[in-house]
Amino acid sequence: MNVSEASNHKIIEFPKILDERGNLTFMENGHYIPFDIKRVFWTYDVPGGETRGAHAYKEQHEVIIALSGSFDVVVTSADGQKEKIQLNRSYYGLYLPPMTWRHMENFSTNALSFHISSHEYQESDYVRDFTSFLKLTK
Repeated sequence: MNVSEASNHKIIEFPKILDERGNLTFMENGHYIPFDIKRVFWTYDVPGGETRGAHAYKEQHEVIIALSGSFDVVVTSADGQKEKIQLNRSYYGLYLPPMTWRHMENFSTNALSFHISSHEYQESDYVRDFTSFLKLTK
């Protein structure tokens, strides 16, 4: 697994099997994802100019992959610093640990974001207000 780290989040490079008939990328629970997979979901048909996310999870770990098209994931630290990570290759995933504030923006036409989660959906795990996020990180 090839991983480049940037603060608490990191880019994971998944295996690529190159073939003239088309390429194949895979992941396996316990080998390329740094947690047990409990849920997957995807977002698509995001209208131009819209954002998605704008929250953190208290306990959930997540990997986000651009299966098609491209979009930016903006990670905001507790001190207000922002880092923009463009996802545009289906063999790269962005790992986000718990208590990482992020939103997604700049979706290309036909972008498909695929999310792999360590927890089943629980509304109580979401921190949807940045001020509350700041209080929890202190």
